[in-house]
Amino acid sequence: DISNDRLAELDMFFSSQIKTAYASKAAIAAAVKNAHLVIGAVLVPGAAAPKLVTREMLKTMKRGSVLVDIAIDQGGCFETSHATTHEDPVFEVDGVIHYCVANMPGAVARTSAFALNNATLPFALKLANLGAEAAMKADPHLANGLNVYNGKIAYKAVADDLGLPYEAWAG
Repeated sequence: DISNDRLAELDMFFSSQIKTAYASKAAIAAAVKNAHLVIGAVLVPGAAAPKLVTREMLKTMKRGSVLVDIAIDQGGCFETSHATTHEDPVFEVDGVIHYCVANMPGAVARTSAFALNNATLPFALKLANLGAEAAMKADPHLANGLNVYNGKIAYKAVADDLGLPYEAWAG
């Protein structure tokens, strides 16, 4: 991670049962070199995922190692990633197996639908009961998730990524 607070929180929660590190290029290169499995789960809201594992880093991995790119829906976080499907899920580059299936939750559609419903229903109810403006004023999570409102892009990362003007929601 790139948040020291989040790293400290994880260390405390897992009582040092997992190893955490600040996500620098050197730390990622060292971790990748010794890994049999690398799961890339990078999200920059409203923007493409950064390419954190380069082809040069990939060449240091053991043959038969596996990369799973969960960020593939946002362009992928491995330089060698390209989207695959559930029907043809893997490919190999330099002896390293890549699994880059877009919409991974689609493999367990019923379970993911229940999970999505449970996560979003409270927000949908708030919007339905209060209306958009009042709901966003009452719940900062809704306001922080706003991308477009009244025809204007209200999320800076989206505007920047699309090269379009940004206008903050004035709620």
